[in-house]
Amino acid sequence: METKNQQLFREFNEAFVKGDIEKILASVTDDIVWRMVGNDTIKGIDNLATALQGMDNGNEFELEIEHMITHGKEAAVNGIIHSTNKDGEQRHYSFCDIYKLNKHKDGKIKEIISYVLEI
Repeated sequence: METKNQQLFREFNEAFVKGDIEKILASVTDDIVWRMVGNDTIKGIDNLATALQGMDNGNEFELEIEHMITHGKEAAVNGIIHSTNKDGEQRHYSFCDIYKLNKHKDGKIKEIISYVLEI
């Protein structure tokens, strides 16, 4: 059985692959910091909203969560994302996200560090 925080992180990751921008934004603090290692750092909910709108490229995504570790206000989630474009071409990405919440109970995500590799 999942804890409340594990459910939060599962639903958050599912929202990403579904393109559910409302759910993503409702799960983060206004001063969210998302650092994508080797790429950009997004600061603030408005900048995150803008970035998320730019991610809608028409691809279909499937999520496989392999591990989810939560402790207090921190969590790590890793897995694989399968992407299929409109021409049927597939790509696969291994990811690991490190999360920090603003508080332990009923917290929102205030920091994300993402590692993503195409496999």
